[in-house]
Parts: sequence; C-alpha cells; structure tokens
Amino acid sequence: MIRRVFISVLLSFGVLEVWRHGGVFALVQSLDGEWNLWNSNKSLSLPARVPGCVHTALEQRGFIQDPYFRFNDLLYEWISLDNWTYATTFAVSKQLRSKREVLLVLDGVDTVASVWLNGVSVGRTDNMFRRYVFPVRELLKADGNALTVRFLSAVVYAAQRRNAHAAYPVPPECPPDVQKGQCHVNFIRKAQSSFSWDWGPSFPGAGLWKGVRLEAFDLLRLVHFAALPLYDAGGSSWSLQADALVDALQPAFAQITLDVPELLSRATFPTNFLQGAAKYTFALNINASSDVKLWWPNGLGGQTSYRLLVTARSRDGKSLLDVKSKVYFRSVELVQEPVGGSAGLSFYFRINGKPVFLKGSNWIPAHSFQDRVTPHVLRNLLQSAVDANMNVLRVWGGGIYEQDAFYDMCDEMGLMVWQDFMFACATYPTEDDFVRSVREEVSQQVWRLKSHPSIILWSANNENEAALATDWFHIPHWRRPVYLKDYVTLYVDNIMALVKQEDPGRPFLVSSPTNGAESEREGYVAGDPYDPRYGDTHFYSYVDDCWDWRAFPRARFVSEYGFQSWPSLSTLWPVSAAADRRSSSRFASHRQRHPDGNQQMLKQAAVHFRLPDASDPLAGFAHTIYLTQVMQAQCVKAQTEFYRRSRSELAGGLGNTMGALYWQLNDIWQAPSWSSIEFGGKWKMLHYLAADFFADVLPVAFEDDDDTLLIYAVSDLSRDLKLRVVVSVHAWSELDPVCTLTSEPATVPGGSAVPLFKRRVTALLAGCGRCDRLACLLAFRLEDGDGARRGPANHHFLCSPKDAVGLRPANITAKVREDERGLAVDLQTSAVAPFVWLDAGALPGRFDANGFLMLSRERTVAFHAGGNTSAAELSRALAVTSLSDLYAP
Repeated sequence: MIRRVFISVLLSFGVLEVWRHGGVFALVQSLDGEWNLWNSNKSLSLPARVPGCVHTALEQRGFIQDPYFRFNDLLYEWISLDNWTYATTFAVSKQLRSKREVLLVLDGVDTVASVWLNGVSVGRTDNMFRRYVFPVRELLKADGNALTVRFLSAVVYAAQRRNAHAAYPVPPECPPDVQKGQCHVNFIRKAQSSFSWDWGPSFPGAGLWKGVRLEAFDLLRLVHFAALPLYDAGGSSWSLQADALVDALQPAFAQITLDVPELLSRATFPTNFLQGAAKYTFALNINASSDVKLWWPNGLGGQTSYRLLVTARSRDGKSLLDVKSKVYFRSVELVQEPVGGSAGLSFYFRINGKPVFLKGSNWIPAHSFQDRVTPHVLRNLLQSAVDANMNVLRVWGGGIYEQDAFYDMCDEMGLMVWQDFMFACATYPTEDDFVRSVREEVSQQVWRLKSHPSIILWSANNENEAALATDWFHIPHWRRPVYLKDYVTLYVDNIMALVKQEDPGRPFLVSSPTNGAESEREGYVAGDPYDPRYGDTHFYSYVDDCWDWRAFPRARFVSEYGFQSWPSLSTLWPVSAAADRRSSSRFASHRQRHPDGNQQMLKQAAVHFRLPDASDPLAGFAHTIYLTQVMQAQCVKAQTEFYRRSRSELAGGLGNTMGALYWQLNDIWQAPSWSSIEFGGKWKMLHYLAADFFADVLPVAFEDDDDTLLIYAVSDLSRDLKLRVVVSVHAWSELDPVCTLTSEPATVPGGSAVPLFKRRVTALLAGCGRCDRLACLLAFRLEDGDGARRGPANHHFLCSPKDAVGLRPANITAKVREDERGLAVDLQTSAVAPFVWLDAGALPGRFDANGFLMLSRERTVAFHAGGNTSAAELSRALAVTSLSDLYAP
C-alpha cells in the first residue's frame, strides 16, 4: 500500500501526519501483513503476521497450543533456542523507485537479526528498543523484491556475548532456579523479563514486533518531531519549543510556521536546512491574552489539549511539510531541598507549581507477546488505574518502552508516568558497541516520548544502584571500582548526558531506589540507597506482621512495596487442567516464580486469619485464593494508609512521605503475583480497596504504642475542608452498632493529613459497654458540616479476625436484578460479614464495590458489565464469599 504521506505514526502528543505537495511529497509503502516464517532447518514453515512474533504465529497456525497453558513455557523452550527467518516479497511502483532516497524502516526488531533485500545484506539489528533504517534504493526492482530477516536465537546470542566478555564477570549469570529462565539477559538489549522474572515466564521470542515500511523522498525527511511547553514563572507566560530532527539530501530553504490556533499564537521562522541530519529548534511565544488551560494529573483538574500546526514552505510557496499534533501545557519539578527538623532532603513532585502526592502502582508488560496487547487491553488497564483513583504509573525498567497508544491514553486520562529506561537488577557490559546501541536506543526513545505531558520523570535503571551498594552479586572488594566505573559510564556519562541534552526540563534520576541528590553527591552509588531521609525507596517484608505500621519505612517516597496473591479460579481455569486446581498440585508450584512464594502467602495470611481446611481440594484451592487476596489487600491497604497519613509529619527527621506506588498493577500471565489486576483485566480485591485507600479524601486509623487510637483525615484536595470523625463500635456478634462517638469539627487544610480523633482504646470500649478487643471492631467515616460523608468509610480491627469472638456465618443471599441503570446485586446478611467478595466468574466487568465489610443487613452493589450480560447470566455466574464461609463446618 502506497500513501502520499511522509510518515504516519502515533508520536508524542497524538497522531503525527506529514504531507508533501507539489511534486516533492514523500511516499510510504507499508510492508506489514502476511509474511512467511520458517525455522533453521525448515522443518516448520508457515504464514506469519507482521507485526508479530514466532510464538504467536505458531499458535495461530496450530503448530503449538496456548504457550500459557499448564507447563507449556517449559515444553516450548525449543522455540527460543532455534533460529527463525521472516520473508516477504513485494512490488514497488516506478513512482516510489524514482525518488532520490528510499529507506527500509523497521520500527521494532526482536532482537538479533540480519536483514537482506534481494540477496544483499543491508544491515544487522541487536536492539529490540531501536528503530532501524537502511538505504535500499539501488536494490529495488519493479516486482519480486525479496525481503528476508534472519533471526539468531536471543538465548544463544546472549551466551555468546557473555563468553566473549572474558575480562571480568557481569552478574548475574542466571536467574534463580525457581524462575525457570534463561541466562545472561543483561548482554542483550531485549526486554529483561523475557528471559524470566519472579512474576512471569521465560519466553525469549523473536519477531518483527513493530511495523516495517519503505519511505521514499526527494528532499527532506522528518526523522523526529517533538513539542515541549516552557513556563516562565517570572513573566507568568508560556512558550512552546518545537524540536525537529530533519535529514536533508541537499541544502534547502523553508519558511517554518508554528500555529496554535485556539491560543491565537503563530510565528514564522526562515530556516536553512543543512545537508545531512540535524536538529532544528523553534520557539513560539503563546499569546499573553490567551487563557491557557493546563494539563493536570487525575483528580486535580482537566487534561486540555491544543492543536499545533507546523508547516514548511519553499521560496516559491510550495508546501514541503505539514505536521499536526496535540500539545498540552504543564510544568514539572522534582523538589529535593533541605527539610526543617531533618538531616535529609525532601523528595516530591510539583506539577504546575502545586505539590502532588503520587498515588499509583508499577506497570509491567501486559503480555509476553506484544502483538497481543491491543488498544482495548491498554485502555481497560489504564482506565482501571484511573477508576482506582491513581494518578501515576511507573513503567518498570525490566520490560519495554510502551507503545505510543499507552502514552497517548495516559495523557488523556491524567496518569503521570515515571519512565524507567530498560535496565533492571543487573550489572551491564560497557563495550563500545553495546554503549553505542544503548545511546541510539535512548536518543530514539527520548525523542519519541518527550512531548508527552504524562511523563514526569526519567529514571535510568531499576535497583542497580542498590544492587551495587548492598552487594547483591558478592563482588570482591578489590573489583568494586571496575563495576562502579561501568555504572557511571553507562548511566551517567551516556544515558543521563543524552537525556539532559535532549530533554533538559524534565527531572532525571539515575536509579530507583536512590537517595537522589545525595546519591549524586556520593558518586551516584550511595552507601545506603534505602536511606529514608532521601529519595525514593523500595520495601518488601514477608515476615513482619503486615498490619503493623511500625514495620514500614517512614520514607520520603515509596516507589515499590507489595505482597503476592493468587488470581481468581476463573482466570486460572483456561490454562489449567482439573488435577492442577489444588493448592498442592505441581501446577501450583510451577506457576510460582518467587522463592518460597506460596508459603510466604500462607504464613502472612496465618498471622491474622485461620487457614482454609476444606476437605474438597477444589474448594480448598478456591478458599486459599480468596484468603491470599484478602491478605494482600489488607497488607497493601495498611501500608498505603501509613504512607498517606505520613505526608504532613516528621518523626525523628523521617516522614513527609509524598508518594506511594505499590508493586504491581498488572499481570503478564495467569499466576500468583503482586498484581492488583489479573491477567485478562479482572480486578483482585486489592484493586477494589485501592479505589478507597487512594481516594482524594480518606480517614485512616491506627493505634500508637500506648493503646491510643488515632484517626487522621487525609486530603489531596487544593481547598480546605471542615470535617469531623464519626466512630461506630460494632460487636462481631450483631449488626447494630453498640455505640457511636463523634469528634468536634476541625479544619483539614488542602494537601495535608491531620489527626481529628484521639482516644485510649480501653477507655473507648469501657464507655460503650459490652465490648472488649476480641468482641468488637470499629467503623468510622468523615463528615462535613452538613452531615454528608466525605471519602470512603473505613474500619479498624481491634484483634485479628481469627481471634474474633462472636463472628458467625453470615448466610448472605444475593439477588440479581436489572433496571434502567444496569445490573445490580441486592445482598442480605444475617451477621457481620468481613471481606464480602462477589465473583462473576469469567463474565467481563466489575462491581462498584467489593471486598467490603458488611455491617448493615442490606446492601446493593452495581455490576458494570464488559459486554452484553443479562441478569440471568450474572445470577448463574455469581458467587458470594465472606470470611466466615471459610470456617463453616
């Protein structure tokens, strides 16, 4: 297919369209579609779609089953160890061949390949994250052009590179045995998790995972285009910087016009294009009389966009270039400055001059095979983040730089993005060819992404500073200088230098976790990168009581923390057999990729809950799944609430926490993991609770060391509120409250956490009568002066539920009905019901509340169906569970 367009790709602020007229237009011919694919000895030969990958093609043509089914990740290891060839033939018009330059453009090659056209080698690839461009004009003919891409096994290549690096080890050599993965992934520029991780399988595949095309032109080629808003605080004015990387076949003159029509802002710049590739920068001052509406994170305002029109005209008025894109206006600062009463530095983000508490999670690849990640999959996951009141996602450094649609959606939804570069949990080689490839990777990705307002931070790697500082790899002391030098060479001298050159206005961190400015002062590898007085931290503890806030770090910013749980039985069903659906099965062990992960879940659950003891294996597995989700949800809730209430406090110089990003949002396959959303998009209990604990206004309760109950009001709003706390004391044995207490109204400043209620627990219970810690629990909420509830209701257990006296079977009944608003479930209970869980099985959709404490006899829950689901279908699929159901005889 030939189009009279220069290039059409989703770039930066939307769809970039470049047109040329008057005989100097460029032509683009897509080579996507059906290719041929075969393995090294041609024992397998089949059609294959491009974009795509080998595994997907084999499954689509019936050569293999679903790679995610049961133990197929091991059975299909041979696919990643073989070499594969993609080939296609195509015709090229005389019009395209007549252009002065014709380029073969491969937007994504996974990963190590040689590219041949009509029997001639045109180039090689070794980096999944780069676009490759090869001149091919002289090789083209009218018909029968043969394009071949020959892939070398990524596993074999990584081993070859490691063996060639003889001077010193570059650890880690291999992943832990439990991950069932491949070795030496740090020697190849490929998704690091594709060789395995502790939440995902090993599928080091091959393929043309992005588009392939021909680009033909006579004069100019726009390689990259980006637009960046700049704010002058002194003059309270905005300007727009447009950067263009242009490749000119000969010197050329053009009048470049930048126009933002909605803001009545336009300027023209006479420009001489030099022969070759060069960067050109233009600055457009935004009309001071125009009202510029800003881009705000979710929950703080809108995400207004404007049209930017860029044209280029020759001396005789011919149109050389038209660019149309979206632009947004926002400023971002990472504030690291002295904190009164503390020896450390602050660490928080200001968006448009406003300090913002970052609430969210960490994003991993949504599938092992990226051609399966459709815009629908992305939108469902990102909308789920928004619906859980998140305002940020961290694109984790062991996966991929996400597709353009991901960032476009984040722009539209107000989801900030903490963007890692793709280096994780390893040391890396620094040979010249490796560094050159990384530099091109970084340059291309920064150009591609820097226009997005959603991206608020670049971070060079995940946990590599911590790995060196805390000696993950047992490096001999005398060798440490070599690794520290390599670290600085890769991340500081190259990645940081490039990013600051191309995108100087956006914050940059060398690692996460890090002490930030303090790490830089110490030579970029701090003595203790987990120091809570600086930067961000990652925190995991599977041994400590996860309800005890004293175990959590009172840090400036927490960018990873979490606990595992199993996904729903309905999610596991398509990839398991009947014998697999039990806690002790080989499948249950095989699916767990974290050392001792299954036992860690049960041990943590046993701290506060009785473990399931059903005699039927399937029922026992279902109960185990439910209980791990309860445990995970409560653990992450307790930790997140601690971080949110710590935003306004310093204790011993620690605190002023301004970010909480739990690990992790999504899953790559159907298995136990830290995710809050299962593979396929189903919400776990954690995600339902996240919608509450990330609410803009939230009541949080905890007990201090001296038996004192404190209840805080947390507000992320920009305005002050006048609120009071209403506390209801309930007995486990009855639904009606034993007594109710109310605090005096108090002012809660915007962007703060303040205590509104303080009472000794013993005194509180004594004042109610008929209550002690084992017999009663607390429910509480915030109310404004009109008695309206502000934020979600919350609860506080005075004992572990396993010790609760009076907890009895709830005998919950559920009736599904449909009205003009959609589907609803009417629930009735005869007793207090902790962690009421509504499961619609495999039906797509979600409830408007779930995993809740039911303290009233009746409650109605809406079901937002993901398809055309009838009340009868939902009724048949619906299962309702509460905690006491696990203990029923």
